[in-house]
Amino acid sequence: MDMIKGVKLGPRVTSVIPLENYILKIGFNNNEIRLFDAKKIYNLPCFKPLKQKEIFNTVHVEYGSIAWVNDIDYCPDTLYQESIPYK
Repeated sequence: MDMIKGVKLGPRVTSVIPLENYILKIGFNNNEIRLFDAKKIYNLPCFKPLKQKEIFNTVHVEYGSIAWVNDIDYCPDTLYQESIPYK
């Protein structure tokens, strides 16, 4: 695990794939694959552009988290906590 000032960081994103129905399939550096339902955030003001499928599908890995065009990103710790294990 990575550390900042002696504090362990939570799992960081290594891969992301946008799926149907605004679900993201996310790989983390602890070898877990998890699913995140982005519908729960896209009504928040800064995430409203994600309702447009063409913008949602621009998701990519950036600095251990996920990001989209227009400088939209999401905290990797919250992303991990709010996602569920992929089976």
